[in-house]
Amino acid sequence: MLNIVIFGPPGAGKGTQSKLIIDRYNLTHLSTGDILRAEMANKTPLGIEAKNLIEKGELVPDDIVIGMVRNKIDSEAGSEGFIFDGFPRTIEQAEALDDILGERNTPISAMISLEVEEQELIDRLLKRAELEGRKDDNIEVIQNRIKVYNEVTSSVAGYYAKTGRHRSVDGTGTIEEIFGRISSIIDEVKKSS
Repeated sequence: MLNIVIFGPPGAGKGTQSKLIIDRYNLTHLSTGDILRAEMANKTPLGIEAKNLIEKGELVPDDIVIGMVRNKIDSEAGSEGFIFDGFPRTIEQAEALDDILGERNTPISAMISLEVEEQELIDRLLKRAELEGRKDDNIEVIQNRIKVYNEVTSSVAGYYAKTGRHRSVDGTGTIEEIFGRISSIIDEVKKSS
């Protein structure tokens, strides 16, 4: 199996690049954001709790997210691999993901980290908010999300770097240019596994 973590701060282009990776490599998309949005749309207790946290720019607790990820992996038993988009966001989640995949004898193949300057992230997210009408993309929440990423989430890259699975990619340029850089890395990872 090919298992890729697509990583980067809010607005780095993880969702956009995930779609292209899924099409080229036939992977199953596992987006905690999509799972959470579905829970919120259905007004489940989890969705209501998650909505309150997300609107403040906070992270949803690990145990809730890990449970949802485990359920998604189990429901896609015939998959050729996964692209993890927005997960893991903490070292505890990364360790839990390694355990979940270890139970299935399939590791994370690589973490691809999209590197983008902070002002570019803010500009992208404000534009997205305007185009999509997303209430969670106002300047205060955006700045808090980037702060949370820098303080909490960015350490996950170090976790994968320790085992040689971290790959850094310049996340600026056209969508096609960025995807070309990502594809080169995935092709290299596939050859070496």
